[in-house]
Amino acid sequence: MKEKRQTIFIDFEFTMPERNVRMKDFYAEIIEVGLVAVVDDQITEQFSSYVTPLKFPILSERCKSFLHISQQQVDQGISFYELVRKLGEFNNQYETTIVTWGNMDMKVLRHNCLEAGLKFPFKAAELDLSMEYKRFFGDQNQTGLWKAVQEYGKEGTGKHHRALDDALTTYNIFRLVEKDKRYLEKPKPTTIGDRIDFSKLLNEFA
Repeated sequence: MKEKRQTIFIDFEFTMPERNVRMKDFYAEIIEVGLVAVVDDQITEQFSSYVTPLKFPILSERCKSFLHISQQQVDQGISFYELVRKLGEFNNQYETTIVTWGNMDMKVLRHNCLEAGLKFPFKAAELDLSMEYKRFFGDQNQTGLWKAVQEYGKEGTGKHHRALDDALTTYNIFRLVEKDKRYLEKPKPTTIGDRIDFSKLLNEFA
């Protein structure tokens, strides 16, 4: 029996410092999470929440304006500890792959866990879909998430820089790329039996 596979599509939004302002010891922290869990091509769960940053809880004006996230929204979000506990729930019996667009999401999660003294929540393979997309299409540069989906003649889901919408858009691109890969796979070489109709051949010798 084929073992079920789980693929988790994740997008985080992070804090950012004011432009041209040096903040002592500043590092990016997760302030919004969007997650789509898929088992055998079926979405089994979607999760979205704002997250309250631990080290630098006050958002910069640049961050609020760029992401359209308010101070009140992150103040009322879940704690980073709750986020890590929630992510850990996806370590189930399935073989799991985490898919992100770019490598920043997992880097920031790892660093945030380190700073908070928490264990990294996932036991899973990780796939940077933007690199997969770049290799597949032979692009020189990495393509942005929404540019990639538009190159497919589609539109992103919802709003760009909304974590759940970006996670859903990543899932949609993943499906399109996987479909293209299957389409481009070389067909199996034909056997001699496929090329010659043996029944006709035998009739000729009968």
